[in-house]
Amino acid sequence: MPAEVAAAAESVFPQLEALLPHVQKPIQYVGGELNSTVKPWESCDVRWALMYPDAYEVGLPNQGVMILYEVLNEQEGVLAERTYSVWPDLEALMREHRVPQFTVDSHRPVGAFDVFGLSFSTELGYTNMLTALDLAGIPLESKDRTLDDPIVLAGGHAAFNPEPVADFVDAVIIGDGEQAVLDMTKIIRGWKAEGRPGGREEVLFRLAKTGSVYIPAFYDVEYLPDARIARVVPNKSGVPWRVSKHTVMDLDEWPYPKQPLVPLAETVHERMSVEIFRGCTRGCRFCQAGMITRPVRERSITGIGEMVEKGLKATGFEEVGLLSLSSADHSEIGDIAKGLADRYTEDKIGLSLPSTRVDAFNVDLANELTRNGRRSGLTFAPEGGSERLRKVINKMVSEEDLIRTVSTAYGNGWRQVKLYFMCGLPTETDEDVLQIADMAMNVIAEGRKVSGQNDIRCTVSIGGFVPKPHTPFQWAPQLSAAETDARLTKLRDKIRGDKKYGRSIGFRYHDGKPGIVEGLLSRGDRRVGAVIRAVYEDGGRFDGWREHFSYERWMRCAEKTLPAFGVDVDWYTTREKTYEEVLPWDHLDSGLDKDWLWEDWQDALDETEVEDCRWTPCFDCGVCPQMDTSIQIGPTGKKLLPLTVKQPAGTGGGHTH
Repeated sequence: MPAEVAAAAESVFPQLEALLPHVQKPIQYVGGELNSTVKPWESCDVRWALMYPDAYEVGLPNQGVMILYEVLNEQEGVLAERTYSVWPDLEALMREHRVPQFTVDSHRPVGAFDVFGLSFSTELGYTNMLTALDLAGIPLESKDRTLDDPIVLAGGHAAFNPEPVADFVDAVIIGDGEQAVLDMTKIIRGWKAEGRPGGREEVLFRLAKTGSVYIPAFYDVEYLPDARIARVVPNKSGVPWRVSKHTVMDLDEWPYPKQPLVPLAETVHERMSVEIFRGCTRGCRFCQAGMITRPVRERSITGIGEMVEKGLKATGFEEVGLLSLSSADHSEIGDIAKGLADRYTEDKIGLSLPSTRVDAFNVDLANELTRNGRRSGLTFAPEGGSERLRKVINKMVSEEDLIRTVSTAYGNGWRQVKLYFMCGLPTETDEDVLQIADMAMNVIAEGRKVSGQNDIRCTVSIGGFVPKPHTPFQWAPQLSAAETDARLTKLRDKIRGDKKYGRSIGFRYHDGKPGIVEGLLSRGDRRVGAVIRAVYEDGGRFDGWREHFSYERWMRCAEKTLPAFGVDVDWYTTREKTYEEVLPWDHLDSGLDKDWLWEDWQDALDETEVEDCRWTPCFDCGVCPQMDTSIQIGPTGKKLLPLTVKQPAGTGGGHTH
């Protein structure tokens, strides 16, 4: 290895260490977590730096990055290290002392790696990406990078519309990453072994040719006189017109993470998590995650049991999160919860489901989940305040369902229920939103009745609705920030003004401003990149954090950059789109048929509900035939047996496996 390459990859820890006494939470930059991996640089020929573009406390528990970190490090001759966003206090010192963006595993400069892969679960991480690129000494725009700069790769849910960051990334993977990063590694390895022929353009072309890595630079966007997109066309022969998403089938073959990372500093989730299935076919029209991760693929009950056992041994955590978009929908969830609760009764291992569907909740399941752990609050998400609105969004839950469910919970000793709703859904009126107050009051009344207690609480939590790509609502107009705030003020006044129940109802809401910025970024096209860059240059960082987010800054930068293109923020957010319009992400194939999405949007406007295709005939959304995939669900009929059989005292044998 040439001496300068080795020098470029040396640890920057000696310079960094001198800065750590001057920053908050220095422990987050030190590395050395339990189950982290450090490989000798020289023994590897393909090197990945993986980033979740947020603070360590949010980034470390992220399942996606943890899985890819392990998948890559298991390969011979491949290393993967992690990097997270540094807080502004350390950023200032790094700039002053010329310390580059570094990995936490061995503190090597990010610029020395072959690939810099970023996982975006939300669009509000884009400014953090630019901060990291700049600190790493990597040119912000892909067109300015040279052979020695890493390939900047985006993935995660936000990557299903990467157009706003098309100028800043070299490559994009849409869909599941496990197999995709291995395929990419193989192509890069081959190109490096040949002596990097054709330079950067050649390796990107080899990736593009596969049809499953999107290279934005190889596509031109043409616009109509009225500023809409005319078409997106490849500008290089051999590049596909459309790029398809990746889908991993048979989750049991991918039991990751096997050795979950245990954080050094406090993080948002202090538990071991197991993904029990991927995908969701409930068909909630607002839910991008459900639409883009189709079809449903369940992990088997035995596969889940093995992952929990290995993960607990490897980490020492005392809580297991059973993750998925709707965990109570697993075909064997009752047996999974009971089997795990039985197995870990003596170890006092708690189980948790991130949120529970109203119609999938039953007290047996709830009791298994809390048998070994603490009984915290229950969270349900009716999403819409009125029956009519729930039909529009295809969230098939009646008020009777909800009351019956909370009645069961309060009657069995729960005291606290949290209800999650959205404001600004298509066709919503003030009346729909005010019905949220009625629902909360009915919940409290029922809770007092069945428990005979007055200390019943119900928290109403409300988020602003943001229409997302690849959903039936991708054409919908977004409610303006001012209208959202006005609607929520009316709701707050109604709850607070109620003498009988108002005091028992907590009310948490986000104002409409972050939603407008998120809407601009999620449905934007390449022209929005100018706004992101202007916000970054103006000091924008950590836009997902309320205390760092500045709506004024985003609007100021949008007013400065967008008029040159003949568009403004409203053009992207509050304007309704038409069927004929070419959407910025139409050349990226999530498997969903655009006509099917449009029909579902028309069904929404007619308040027509659609069943879950897991249990009913297919609705032709397009995913299974187009992606050569299929729904994979149980039941397997197996049970989770305890791992160890305890012998009765006095029979001599301790216990046997």
